[in-house]
Amino acid sequence: MTDLTQNPTSGDRVKRFLKDYYIYLVLILVVVVLSTANLDKFPLFERGNFLSERNIINILRISAPILTLAGAFTLLMISGYIDLSVGSAMSLSAVVYAMLVINGVPFLPAFVATVLLGVLLGAINGFLVIRLKITPVIATLITLSLYKGIALLLVEDGVSAIKSGGDLKMPGWFNDYGRDGVLFGLPWAFWVAILVTIAMIIAQDRMKLGKYAAATGGNPTAAKLSGINTARTVILLYVLVGVCAALAGIARSSFMSLGDPLSGDGMELTAILVVLLGGTAFSGGEGRVLKSFIGALIIMSLTVGMLTLVPAYFQTLVVGTALLLAAASNHLVSRRDSEN
Repeated sequence: MTDLTQNPTSGDRVKRFLKDYYIYLVLILVVVVLSTANLDKFPLFERGNFLSERNIINILRISAPILTLAGAFTLLMISGYIDLSVGSAMSLSAVVYAMLVINGVPFLPAFVATVLLGVLLGAINGFLVIRLKITPVIATLITLSLYKGIALLLVEDGVSAIKSGGDLKMPGWFNDYGRDGVLFGLPWAFWVAILVTIAMIIAQDRMKLGKYAAATGGNPTAAKLSGINTARTVILLYVLVGVCAALAGIARSSFMSLGDPLSGDGMELTAILVVLLGGTAFSGGEGRVLKSFIGALIIMSLTVGMLTLVPAYFQTLVVGTALLLAAASNHLVSRRDSEN
């Protein structure tokens, strides 16, 4: 019998190529379709088409939160775990950051305090899942409600968000991190997202954390027998996700000029979608941070395009359909690989 692993046919090579590079082909397809859809007729693109410099900068600017989250979320899912509380953690971080700044705390102390809050939120998730042995979905659904409830409690009754009003004013520099262009027309939040993504790629390819995450997700029992502290690995990954959620919250708060307790709603679904779209196995053990990053760019490009072409109520259906297709294709690929 012919060994296809040693003598691959042209069909096998095509399948391998598509598996390795499909995400880049999808990105190219999305850009081509949107750039030829006459979007310049719509208000958001009135100064140029989809590929105009202004529009590209806008997409990258609003992509900062999900780009920041994608890498750490990928490593967590590679380990076989999931965090459904990232949206609420992001909202709580946005509220806390805005509250600190509007009350006179300078940027750096407010930034560090919010990041430390992210460490705490991630550690709580890790404790519930690893130490109390609560199923990840249940544990993070609990903290989803908990973190969102705290965010809502921090906002004064009758006010929708922490924002300028009365004697309290946001300082002029508040938008610099998340919205105003400071380097090549892009805010610091975007460049922080790039640095975080690079750090996650290095962690996956060059550090024990990435190898331990893959081993934990691929075969937890074998990982433990080989001496890997899987509990510590998963807790650390939850902490990393918490930190990235806090950074995303800071970016969103700065972009919106307020601390909205609902600003992270739906981010957990978006994070899952970009990670599945990037080819990460939902069951764990396989995935690439870079592909999730590309997946995030695809989703944000489609989101911006839909803002002009699709009614708001229909966008949720589109996202849900995309999530279904991503999950289904992910399952089929994983099943095929296991059969082979």
